Amino acid sequence: MAETAKRAAHRSVWLEGKARRRGRGGGQPSGLDRDRITEATVRLLDAEGLAKFSMRRLAAELNVTAMSVYWYVDTKDDLLELALDSAFGELTGLPDPTDEDADWREQLRVLATEYRRLLVRHPWLSPLAGNYLNIGPNSVVFSRTVQQVVRRTGLPAHGITGAISAVFQFVYGYGTIEGHFFARVADTGLTPDEYFRQAMTATAGAPQTADIIEESKSLMAARGGDTVEEMMSRDFTFALDLLIAGIEAMVKRG
Repeated sequence: MAETAKRAAHRSVWLEGKARRRGRGGGQPSGLDRDRITEATVRLLDAEGLAKFSMRRLAAELNVTAMSVYWYVDTKDDLLELALDSAFGELTGLPDPTDEDADWREQLRVLATEYRRLLVRHPWLSPLAGNYLNIGPNSVVFSRTVQQVVRRTGLPAHGITGAISAVFQFVYGYGTIEGHFFARVADTGLTPDEYFRQAMTATAGAPQTADIIEESKSLMAARGGDTVEEMMSRDFTFALDLLIAGIEAMVKRG
């Protein structure tokens, strides 16, 4: 069992020399390539979710046999890992961490906001990021940019990884919950605002939740925001500002 766990911990399409493979030689299906397969995988994951994804379903989407897909990837895990890194490739507006004139605070806000948007846009991304090593080229670019920006905060070296964890594990959690919320709303056919109003009405009338809803009214009013999107964005922005203020305080203390 220990050996199996060890192999799983080191297994990755990026470590096993398979990420660059474009096919196994002669006999590949005409018009099919790894990029097209990965794009279709991302499209299916967005449309149907991770739980419903299968190689057979992907093959039907591509109008080929399931075996045809295996000319280009060995396993479903390999394909999901490729899709994960493909999604990170959408992060094209990353700040330049070598710009000495740039404010690290604003750069960190950009990185956190873009990561949040990615998680919301692709609700399947967060579980995959937790299951795989996440060391594809696009993921590495993002991680390196984050590290370089946080290095410019003035924190001591021993605090860099802690600061990264504080900010980006917060973003990971916030974006994951937000993405799942919007996916759940989409299944109901309601708008996010309609869903929120119905949920609030239902919980306000339920004995086990009525008290907490009543106690929260003043907090919700103070938060402001006319729509669910505005409320979520205000909470996110304030929480991120708290974390940045914490980094500033630790730099001054040190």
